[in-house]
Amino acid sequence: MRKVYRFMFMLNFLALNTFAQERFPFNNPNLTTEQRVNDLVGRMTVDEKISQLMDSSPAIDRLGVPEYNWWNESLHGVARAGYATVFPQSISIASSWDRQLIFDVASAISDEARAKHHEYLRRGQHGMYQGLTFWSPNVNIFRDPRWGRGHETYGEDPFLTSELGLKYVTGLQGTDEKYFKVIATAKHYAVHSGPEPSRHLFNAETSDVDLYETYLPAFRALVKEGHVYSVMGAYNRFRGESASSSPFLFNILRNDWGFKGYIVSDCGAVTDIWKYHKITTDAASASALAVKTGLDLECGSSYKSLKEALDRKLLTEADIDVTLKRLFTARFKLGMFDPDEIVPYAQIPYAVNNNSAHDYLARIASQKSIVLLKNQNNALPLSKEIKTIAVIGPNANDVQSLWGNYSGIPSNPVTVLKGVQNKLEPNAKVLYAKGTDLAKGVPAMKIVPSIYLQNENGAQGLTAAYFDNSKWEGKPLFTRIDDNIDFHWDMNTPDPRLKIGNYSVRWTGYILAPKTGVYNISEWSKPFMTIEIETGKTSGGKNNHHPRIRPQKIELQAGKKYKIEVKYQNFYGDAIAQLLWAEPEENLLQEAVQTANQADAVVLVLGLNERLEGEEMKVEADGFEGGDRTSLNLPANQEELMKAMIATGKPVILVLINGSALSINWANDNVPAILTAGYPGQQGGNAIADVLFGDYNPAGRLPVTYYKSVDQLPAFENYDMKGRTYRYFEKKPLYPFGFGLSYTKFKYSNLQIPNNINAEKDFEVSVDVTNNGDRDGDEVVELYLKDEKASTPRPIIQLEGFERMHLKKGETKTVRFTISPRQLSLINKKGQRAVEPGWFTVSVGGKQPDDSGDNQNGRFSITGKTILLER
Repeated sequence: MRKVYRFMFMLNFLALNTFAQERFPFNNPNLTTEQRVNDLVGRMTVDEKISQLMDSSPAIDRLGVPEYNWWNESLHGVARAGYATVFPQSISIASSWDRQLIFDVASAISDEARAKHHEYLRRGQHGMYQGLTFWSPNVNIFRDPRWGRGHETYGEDPFLTSELGLKYVTGLQGTDEKYFKVIATAKHYAVHSGPEPSRHLFNAETSDVDLYETYLPAFRALVKEGHVYSVMGAYNRFRGESASSSPFLFNILRNDWGFKGYIVSDCGAVTDIWKYHKITTDAASASALAVKTGLDLECGSSYKSLKEALDRKLLTEADIDVTLKRLFTARFKLGMFDPDEIVPYAQIPYAVNNNSAHDYLARIASQKSIVLLKNQNNALPLSKEIKTIAVIGPNANDVQSLWGNYSGIPSNPVTVLKGVQNKLEPNAKVLYAKGTDLAKGVPAMKIVPSIYLQNENGAQGLTAAYFDNSKWEGKPLFTRIDDNIDFHWDMNTPDPRLKIGNYSVRWTGYILAPKTGVYNISEWSKPFMTIEIETGKTSGGKNNHHPRIRPQKIELQAGKKYKIEVKYQNFYGDAIAQLLWAEPEENLLQEAVQTANQADAVVLVLGLNERLEGEEMKVEADGFEGGDRTSLNLPANQEELMKAMIATGKPVILVLINGSALSINWANDNVPAILTAGYPGQQGGNAIADVLFGDYNPAGRLPVTYYKSVDQLPAFENYDMKGRTYRYFEKKPLYPFGFGLSYTKFKYSNLQIPNNINAEKDFEVSVDVTNNGDRDGDEVVELYLKDEKASTPRPIIQLEGFERMHLKKGETKTVRFTISPRQLSLINKKGQRAVEPGWFTVSVGGKQPDDSGDNQNGRFSITGKTILLER
């Protein structure tokens, strides 16, 4: 019978497809994409055309054009679309310096993205975070460690960022000649890296040298070599022009680099053009400027005013057609108007999502991303024969500290505490103490236990009313008692009778306080949840761009019941409803000291998380402002905990969970062993334990400079590169860019460099690398160039080659690097990109060149001069 149904289905499908092809040529997959796009756009009315230029594009039923939402996120895993594999945050995986790893991770992400998209379509869903156009990667240069969004990037170096970004884009977009797997978006074009609080007003200024040698190379590489099909503009102005409507920047993108895809605004950036940048006077003129300049897609709703702009003759319908055709070219190249049977990526099964193979890849990615910063007297690896170990710190058992922002939700995250338990129990005792909050006033949140919740009848739990609409209107579809509010419905709904995006829940009853004091009450909802307790109110607010927990303080008395109402609305998948609190806690430091005193060694887990650094956010803590940082130090309460742990006399291993550089000067002087795992993803705890106990030999390298303090840096608002990043920093850092230790040792020899280099040809540099230690391990080979005779100021040194390789103990391998003329070029005094006669120093080793003699150093000369056609 199934075969009969399948046969009938195919007959119906073929009949409908034939009818569609006869009715509209754009439905015919045998025509060229250009022919199909021209046919479709030619059939649209002006109003229909305008409706398709915003991120939420409605269906055009008469033409059979389905609804589509362009907004999706995949920075380090598919985000906000139900359970997904969560890999290390971008800055963390950048520490791997591993191109192939980046490609493998991006391929896994795009597999899950395709699988989710088609599952949503099967359920009739076309909403936000359900499409195939992803607003990743972020290839801005992490020029200053104070920038709160720096952990979304691949670091401070243009070459490293370019190489890793290329692999990410390729893994995301796929390699099929006709269809994109998904579409990647290079953001935020182009000169953008904070400050967050003023990004809607800020005007970035920089020289041509810094623009073309630092800020643009990664975007250029992704466009010209990676063929990225989407680019997102930044919020700020550059040289007085909005980055979302800049003729100068867009000319570079389309004419100099030959970009054929579409440009999308950051969310609300078109409004910024007139409202904050004051470049135009209203939404219509700002929208017309953006379209005529070349901004194809708006995240926002200002483009609704394009009809007014047409009436005012600020632009023409032909201008709209140009941008509309770019957008529909993307949709056709994603296979959205073709049968799934002929789109290879549409065959990826939903079972690929969040599978065990991807979970294992997440562990490998985390292992490769860990950087060993200090290992005095071989304090690491620890022995598995240890009897008692204490895992202490605010990041030791906090799942939110594993991932960083723009994250998906892992189904089984492994904290550091859990990873150590997995490694040692039951043969060793693993103790735990939080020790302190993440920062003063920023406590860790946990689910409110059911025992502290009562319904109106005095029974445990809350009365829950579930509505089949998003506004709690009318009679509930059903009611029940929920023990507490701790739900993640994934891509589903609380009941099959409810539809994604069109239901709401209201919980009522009482909350009881186990002790008197100030509580932080919060929610973790995507996208919308409000909490009312008695007459006080805390509101989550609709914030689709960066949903996060929002703690509110309220004083509660022990034994007293407080009336509570919690309301949740669902607008899209990835439905999360959680009622959280932080109870008043005392004696955390004392408890940590007592715990440490019982142990043979202490694993101290400190650092940051996305509640302290991130995108345009409110943080009430010393050293943090608006998502950015004003200090590079650990929060003072964490420093106090660290000093107390050292004072116990126990061996202390410091594990940093962080998305940006930390000035851990005291730790460097006093703690025997230090490693940073960044934001390590869902398998972070297991990977860290693998390194701590020697099951994995660390080889990560820092993608940023660790400065001694902010006093070593220029003003945050200054976009000149002088004095910042390893390329222009003339002082001594705490840990340099490219730094990382291993449990084994490597020796470099036999550096081979041509004597004279032709300015117009590639050339090769090679070196032999030997593992002369007593463990197998990975080594990251780094090649740096220094221009010793240039007509304009040049970087002190600059990375121009790297390769991660595995070497067994005693093994030797030869590494070869190809250097192109562009890598030797500079922006000269005439503003040209040129290769000049002169000479370079080259240094190859496992780190930047220094006085240790570990690197192989040489020099070469350049004969002749050439001007490159494109800067």
